[in-house]
Amino acid sequence: MKINLTVNGHAVALDVAPHRTLGDVLRNDLGLTGVREGCSTGDCGACTVLFNGTPIVSCLMLIPDAEGASVVTIEGLTKDGRPDPMQAAFVEKGAVQCGFCIPGMILASKAEDVPEGNLCRCTGYKKIQEAIREERRRTRPQA
Repeated sequence: MKINLTVNGHAVALDVAPHRTLGDVLRNDLGLTGVREGCSTGDCGACTVLFNGTPIVSCLMLIPDAEGASVVTIEGLTKDGRPDPMQAAFVEKGAVQCGFCIPGMILASKAEDVPEGNLCRCTGYKKIQEAIREERRRTRPQA
Protein backbone atom coordinates (compact mmCIF):
# COMPACT_ATOMS: atom_id res chain seq x y z
CA MET A 1 0.00 0.00 0.00
CA LYS A 2 1.10 3.57 -0.63
CA ILE A 3 1.58 5.78 2.41
CA ASN A 4 2.43 9.48 2.53
CA LEU A 5 3.61 11.23 5.65
CA THR A 6 6.05 13.85 6.83
CA VAL A 7 9.02 12.57 8.83
CA ASN A 8 11.31 15.06 10.55
CA GLY A 9 10.07 17.80 8.24
CA HIS A 10 10.51 15.85 4.99
CA ALA A 11 7.71 14.48 2.82
CA VAL A 12 7.98 10.70 2.50
CA ALA A 13 6.11 8.37 0.14
CA LEU A 14 6.42 4.65 0.77
CA ASP A 15 5.02 1.42 -0.56
CA VAL A 16 4.70 -0.87 2.48
CA ALA A 17 2.65 -3.80 3.73
CA PRO A 18 -0.34 -2.59 5.79
CA HIS A 19 0.37 -4.97 8.70
CA ARG A 20 3.66 -3.22 9.57
CA THR A 21 3.99 -0.75 12.41
CA LEU A 22 5.05 2.85 12.20
CA GLY A 23 8.09 2.10 14.36
CA ASP A 24 9.19 -0.76 12.12
CA VAL A 25 8.92 1.39 8.98
CA LEU A 26 10.73 4.34 10.57
CA ARG A 27 13.62 2.20 11.75
CA ASN A 28 13.97 -0.40 9.02
CA ASP A 29 12.83 1.42 5.88
CA LEU A 30 13.91 4.97 6.68
CA GLY A 31 16.99 4.12 8.76
CA LEU A 32 15.93 6.16 11.79
CA THR A 33 17.66 3.98 14.34
CA GLY A 34 16.77 6.25 17.25
CA VAL A 35 13.35 4.57 17.12
CA ARG A 36 13.87 1.57 19.39
CA GLU A 37 11.49 -1.30 19.97
CA GLY A 38 11.91 -2.68 23.45
CA CYS A 39 8.74 -4.54 24.38
CA SER A 40 6.51 -4.60 21.28
CA THR A 41 3.50 -4.14 23.57
CA GLY A 42 3.48 -0.37 24.13
CA ASP A 43 4.61 -0.66 27.75
CA CYS A 44 8.22 0.59 27.76
CA GLY A 45 8.07 3.76 25.65
CA ALA A 46 11.41 3.17 23.90
CA CYS A 47 9.71 3.58 20.51
CA THR A 48 8.08 6.91 21.37
CA VAL A 49 7.82 9.43 18.54
CA LEU A 50 5.91 12.68 18.23
CA PHE A 51 2.85 12.06 16.05
CA ASN A 52 1.24 15.33 15.04
CA GLY A 53 2.93 16.79 18.13
CA THR A 54 1.70 14.13 20.56
CA PRO A 55 3.94 11.40 21.97
CA ILE A 56 2.84 7.92 20.92
CA VAL A 57 4.39 4.46 21.08
CA SER A 58 5.14 3.65 17.46
CA CYS A 59 5.23 -0.12 18.03
CA LEU A 60 1.42 -0.16 18.34
CA MET A 61 0.46 2.06 15.40
CA LEU A 62 -0.11 0.31 12.12
CA ILE A 63 1.40 2.21 9.21
CA PRO A 64 -1.95 2.91 7.47
CA ASP A 65 -2.94 5.02 10.49
CA ALA A 66 0.03 7.31 9.81
CA GLU A 67 -1.26 8.43 6.42
CA GLY A 68 -0.86 12.20 6.12
CA ALA A 69 0.64 12.57 9.60
CA SER A 70 3.67 14.51 10.76
CA VAL A 71 6.16 12.37 12.68
CA VAL A 72 9.23 13.55 14.59
CA THR A 73 11.90 11.11 15.76
CA ILE A 74 14.93 11.86 17.91
CA GLU A 75 16.90 12.47 14.72
CA GLY A 76 14.50 15.31 13.88
CA LEU A 77 15.22 17.30 17.03
CA THR A 78 18.76 18.33 16.12
CA LYS A 79 18.80 21.61 14.19
CA ASP A 80 21.84 22.82 12.26
CA GLY A 81 24.02 20.28 14.06
CA ARG A 82 22.94 21.53 17.48
CA PRO A 83 21.11 19.33 19.96
CA ASP A 84 17.65 20.25 21.10
CA PRO A 85 17.62 21.89 24.58
CA MET A 86 16.05 18.72 26.04
CA GLN A 87 18.81 16.57 24.52
CA ALA A 88 21.44 18.95 25.92
CA ALA A 89 19.86 18.89 29.39
CA PHE A 90 19.88 15.08 29.45
CA VAL A 91 23.59 15.06 28.64
CA GLU A 92 24.47 17.84 31.09
CA LYS A 93 22.62 16.17 33.98
CA GLY A 94 24.07 12.72 33.28
CA ALA A 95 20.62 11.30 32.55
CA VAL A 96 21.95 9.07 29.77
CA GLN A 97 23.33 5.63 30.58
CA CYS A 98 23.12 2.93 27.90
CA GLY A 99 20.96 5.24 25.76
CA PHE A 100 18.41 2.67 24.63
CA CYS A 101 15.38 4.34 26.23
CA ILE A 102 16.63 7.93 26.04
CA PRO A 103 15.29 8.89 22.58
CA GLY A 104 11.77 7.93 23.67
CA MET A 105 12.19 9.71 27.01
CA ILE A 106 13.38 12.90 25.35
CA LEU A 107 10.54 12.91 22.82
CA ALA A 108 7.93 12.24 25.50
CA SER A 109 9.49 14.99 27.65
CA LYS A 110 9.08 17.50 24.83
CA ALA A 111 5.30 17.21 25.18
CA GLU A 112 4.76 16.11 28.78
CA ASP A 113 5.97 17.39 32.14
CA VAL A 114 7.44 14.02 33.12
CA PRO A 115 7.04 11.01 30.85
CA GLU A 116 5.17 8.46 32.93
CA GLY A 117 4.99 5.73 30.31
CA ASN A 118 8.71 5.45 29.64
CA LEU A 119 10.72 2.82 31.46
CA CYS A 120 14.47 2.69 32.03
CA ARG A 121 16.36 -0.37 33.24
CA CYS A 122 19.81 1.21 33.60
CA THR A 123 19.39 4.22 35.85
CA GLY A 124 17.16 5.78 38.41
CA TYR A 125 14.76 8.44 37.30
CA LYS A 126 16.22 11.21 39.48
CA LYS A 127 18.71 12.50 36.88
CA ILE A 128 16.11 12.20 34.15
CA GLN A 129 13.68 14.31 36.19
CA GLU A 130 16.46 16.83 36.93
CA ALA A 131 17.21 17.12 33.21
CA ILE A 132 13.56 17.74 32.37
CA ARG A 133 13.23 20.38 35.10
CA GLU A 134 16.44 22.08 33.91
CA GLU A 135 15.20 22.25 30.32
CA ARG A 136 11.87 23.65 31.52
CA ARG A 137 13.66 26.27 33.63
CA ARG A 138 15.77 27.38 30.66
CA THR A 139 13.21 27.37 27.90
CA ARG A 140 9.80 28.00 29.41
CA PRO A 141 8.88 31.26 31.05
CA GLN A 142 7.63 31.27 34.62
CA ALA A 143 3.85 31.45 34.85
